[in-house]
Amino acid sequence: MLAAMPPTSPTPVNRDEAPPRAAVRKSVRERGDACPGALRLHAADDGRLARLRLPAGLLTPRQAEALADAAERLGDGHLDLTSRGNVQLRGLGQSCGAELAERLHEAGLLPSETHERIRNIVASPLAGLDQLPSADVQLWARELDGLLCASKRAAALSGRFLFALDDGRGDVATLGADVTLLARRDGSVVVRTGANRSGLRVTPENAPRAALLAAETFLTLAEASGSGAWRVRELPAEHGRGLEAAVRAGLADAGIATEYVAEASEPGPGPGSEPGSEPGSEPGSEAGSEAGSEASKPDPEGEPPLPGPVLSPDGTVALSVHARLGRLSVAQWRLLATAANGPLRVTPWRGVIVPGVAPAAAGAVLDRLRTAGLITGPGSPWHGVGACTGRPGCAKALADVRSDAAAAVSRGSGGLPVYWSGCARRCGHPQGRWVDVVATGEGRYDISVQGDARSITTTTGPELELKPELELELADAVAAARTTPLTR
Repeated sequence: MLAAMPPTSPTPVNRDEAPPRAAVRKSVRERGDACPGALRLHAADDGRLARLRLPAGLLTPRQAEALADAAERLGDGHLDLTSRGNVQLRGLGQSCGAELAERLHEAGLLPSETHERIRNIVASPLAGLDQLPSADVQLWARELDGLLCASKRAAALSGRFLFALDDGRGDVATLGADVTLLARRDGSVVVRTGANRSGLRVTPENAPRAALLAAETFLTLAEASGSGAWRVRELPAEHGRGLEAAVRAGLADAGIATEYVAEASEPGPGPGSEPGSEPGSEPGSEAGSEAGSEASKPDPEGEPPLPGPVLSPDGTVALSVHARLGRLSVAQWRLLATAANGPLRVTPWRGVIVPGVAPAAAGAVLDRLRTAGLITGPGSPWHGVGACTGRPGCAKALADVRSDAAAAVSRGSGGLPVYWSGCARRCGHPQGRWVDVVATGEGRYDISVQGDARSITTTTGPELELKPELELELADAVAAARTTPLTR
């Protein structure tokens, strides 16, 4: 039975602060990072789970087929795409770990067993595949991955630590990474840590090494703090404030010249805009003497790739395709792999970029993918709809959120992304603003709009359990929330 808040037309209400999350982060972690990997399998209710890191989301056709074969022979016949552009296999047997590792080794997907969980690198997925000028973030990703795997120190990073390599359009720079490389119009790269909008400008050839050094500096501060922090945002305030200066000192010791770039003073120009140059500094600050007389311009804030065709500079077409609720069958996966003329790119928005399609064939390929159940255009009612695993795969889930999300899809599309969570942990939720649909138990859901700085509730009053014949009211409430305007 579905449930929702009362089905009256709600009035959005702004709150000064976001509601408290399910759990308050402890100042000192008392256990190690149990994040699953390709070798450390997680025991879920539907079998073992393996999470395979794919730096920049890249998969050659041979590697894509190896994953399809592993999902088919060892798992439940599906591949799950994560919010970091990685791939998960579910339903794995108790004793398949060794065989899975052997298959991944043979496919070149496990370059380092000691570092396999820390290879969390997202990159702008359309870099070089559309008409926007872009930095070679794929090259950065390969170099950074090699540096990470060669660093004994880096092996101590948490499996949750994230690198983002942005080609200048501002898409992955908004994903809350711990270390971000942001390409600039003048050809330089800005290295950022955590939520800082300020950063350190370096040359492109030094960018991957600077990212590694920033991560290693974080480890030093995390150990000094005694907090056991896994992410930059978890550092105690006094250590977090000193991270940027410590990174700068470390880069200087390594012979990497830097220049401070101050925080942007206004919102970015939006998707498709040409990246701006560095903003100026605040008067009287240390940055003011180093930023020079550069014009103050905002940072780009790009959007994720919409589903559909993208014209590439070489005259071919790249197809941006999304998976319904982030889950692909082996048959769907193989359709994508066979359509590509080059490596697939798994995106942090649970999609796949299929490169190198001949223009004359692109329409027919999209038709086949759409018929197979994939999202091939922004008009699909599935576009922007996400969900965690929920029941029966997750023991903590309070509802079968995937089934409930699927039942609600037909009631409306467009507007804000919507994410269905089986419990208050909200695993895998998107960044920015989204409609937050959280199971609260006994067939009930809490629906709100979450944002970067505050929460805008879209419903008022106590939760209401609905009768079976009124189940559509949940879908209507979600559809209404997706088009709720932000009041200020």
